[in-house]
Amino acid sequence: MKLLLKQTLGFLLVLAMSTGPTQGAIRKDSFRSVEELRNWGLDNKEGSHISARKAWRISKGKKQVVVAVIDTGIDPSHPELRDNLWKKPGTADEYGFDFVTGRKNPLDTNNHGTHVAGIIAAAARTGAGASGVAPQVSIMAIRYYDDNASGAVNLANTVKAINYAIDNGADVINYSGGGPEFNASEMKAIQRAEQRGILFVAASGNDFHNTDETGNQFYPASYGLPNIVSVAATNIHNGLASFSNWGARSVHVAAPGERIYSTFSKGRFGYLTGTSQATAFVSGIAALMLSEFPALKPAEIREMLMRSADRLDALKGKVASGGRVNAFAALRTTLALRDTGADETLMAALADNSDTVRSRENSGRANRKVAFK
Repeated sequence: MKLLLKQTLGFLLVLAMSTGPTQGAIRKDSFRSVEELRNWGLDNKEGSHISARKAWRISKGKKQVVVAVIDTGIDPSHPELRDNLWKKPGTADEYGFDFVTGRKNPLDTNNHGTHVAGIIAAAARTGAGASGVAPQVSIMAIRYYDDNASGAVNLANTVKAINYAIDNGADVINYSGGGPEFNASEMKAIQRAEQRGILFVAASGNDFHNTDETGNQFYPASYGLPNIVSVAATNIHNGLASFSNWGARSVHVAAPGERIYSTFSKGRFGYLTGTSQATAFVSGIAALMLSEFPALKPAEIREMLMRSADRLDALKGKVASGGRVNAFAALRTTLALRDTGADETLMAALADNSDTVRSRENSGRANRKVAFK
């Protein structure tokens, strides 16, 4: 495996990249096949997964559910993604927008956006072993990030990207960037998304900080809005990943985020590591839930993700739920709510947990430089 350490605008971006199976301390005989090893986050006999295969017995998602991936763009010709691209109504070929170039259809030159999109919705048609959590939902690709731009420009593009997703009918927004500075325009855009019933899934960050503590906030995950799900990363050993931020009040759930196999640009596949990858798992589960119960509100989805999570000793006191997301359990909870009506216990929990994550301004910091997780 090749480990790339890239110091980007004050944040450490850790990308574990490979074209083959994960190597190292993981015992290969703990897995039924190379494919299971590659896709350990989806399902494995060790139990350190999101129970995707059981969830797929209920749903693999529906095309009308749209996940906006605000990132570095996408490879639209990738065989695992090309059939799952959202199309803007009234157009034949617009699947998103590039706010760096000012043109439609953002092409990914970085791999990051394509990798995240694959975790959410790779179709698993090529036999290469990569499958998305929700392999039948649609991806809206939006590029905000320019490695050569200032933080102010990237942040302005973020706000534009969020508003594009809102105006074009996204159901879930997946965002894998962030920084330590509160920004009113960004927060207002996410509030607008909440008013339109859109869930915003955000990376908690890769700094190994407790984001409950003043000065350690990571925005937008730390805004404390009812439609935001802040996501930490776990490893294959049921532990909190060594790079992941955490917070018993400020981070909601965790998901697999270490050595994750997914789609790369130019039709390739490979591994990346980070809370970006964990965030994509959660967005995929949310898309499955909305496929079965479109009337779910963002706060309901967040609460159901938290209540259905697998409790892990390593996450106790680290994330608000104390657990890693479980796609099968989340879908069962979704079906129960859909088929029986409003659950009084759930509604009470929603009322009690509306302020689980509180927003705190951090005006003493320099202007944010948006970076990946």
